[in-house]
Amino acid sequence: MDYKKRVIDELLDLKLESFGATLIVGPKGCGKTTSAKQKSKSVIEFQDEDLRENLLSVATNAPSKLLIGETPILFDEWQDAPKLWGAIRKSIDDERKNGLYILTGSSSKEVETPHTGTMRISRLQMYPMSLYESEESNGSVSLIQLFDNPDSFDGCVSDMSIDDVIFAICRGGWPKSLSNPTERSQLEVAKDLFRQTYLVDISNIDNVKRNRKWAQSILQSYSRNICTLATTKTIWGDVKSNFDISQSTFNDYIRALEKLYIVEDIDSWNPAIRSKTVIRSSKKRNLVDPSIAVAALGLSPKYFNRDFKTLGFLFESLCIRDLKIYSSALDGYMSYYRDRYGLEADGVLHLNDGRFALIEFKLGSSEIDDGAKHLLEIERLIKEANKLETQSPIRLPDLKIVITATQYGYRRDDGVFVVPIGCLKP
Repeated sequence: MDYKKRVIDELLDLKLESFGATLIVGPKGCGKTTSAKQKSKSVIEFQDEDLRENLLSVATNAPSKLLIGETPILFDEWQDAPKLWGAIRKSIDDERKNGLYILTGSSSKEVETPHTGTMRISRLQMYPMSLYESEESNGSVSLIQLFDNPDSFDGCVSDMSIDDVIFAICRGGWPKSLSNPTERSQLEVAKDLFRQTYLVDISNIDNVKRNRKWAQSILQSYSRNICTLATTKTIWGDVKSNFDISQSTFNDYIRALEKLYIVEDIDSWNPAIRSKTVIRSSKKRNLVDPSIAVAALGLSPKYFNRDFKTLGFLFESLCIRDLKIYSSALDGYMSYYRDRYGLEADGVLHLNDGRFALIEFKLGSSEIDDGAKHLLEIERLIKEANKLETQSPIRLPDLKIVITATQYGYRRDDGVFVVPIGCLKP
């Protein structure tokens, strides 16, 4: 299968230009090694059983010998040879060059290193594939172009039907799934990842034996509460109704799932629009890919023909996954806004120059008006707050977008953009 370009490719180029080594992190199966191989000139794979014993012996006794070769040198499964970290750090200090090494490895194994690698070994986070990377989004709408020149937008048409979106949610953005020949085998990848997470990885990540049933139940509860403001106590209570698990143990399991890059909550945006006690500051619950939630809940694409409520939350998770990937290319990040009066923006995409977009995620066209009203009301509140705070006014949103699973995109008379997820790219 030909390599599909990833958003991380250009980010990795920048890291190699800026630092001596780059450590690519992210969930298992998201394509870290494959992408790293596109940039490396030499590759050392510790999982190669024909060479493994010899490589590990060298890494233990004379790790600097493995640093000989054309750079960048990729060390895959580097955690199997932890002494490499110190040797790489010293090599960077000695050679005073950038772009020497790339490190990848399983997210299911954490290794303590004697040095942080700060200013020498930079971390780069990778996600599963976005719809644009899997070539399902036609990329006719560029986010950065929307920011830079919103008047250039004259509408768009998505190639994805609602059934295509549902299948993409259930299959996930796992590169392996795209090379499988049938829809059934494509759906199996996320199911296997879910099983491996609670059966094996939850204990392997830091060599702490954990209860598989508890881990499975936590993932299932998280999946039921995906893209909601459910508190950790609520999820713990859900799990506790079936198992005798303490809150401290529950918190330990959540930390382990975060280390595996499976649980990835969304932070709140807290502008001084209203009193801090009114704005919700808790995290929005989310997983790195909606397919994990579908697998955890034991659902299939056909199930969503009769449950659009659950589908709405999973669609939001899909959109947030893609927007996290796209915003990373723009040196930005994602948050959300919600206050106790129910006013919300499902997503807020921030750029590093201060610009931001208020975003609502709506499956169908009947919900677009409601989403647009939320965004316009937040903008109105900001204008009202700025009348009282003239010294440091809050920036008005640069874009207001309703992202949908519909076919057609357009700009409304009130200035809100309606954009199908099947049209977006960075």
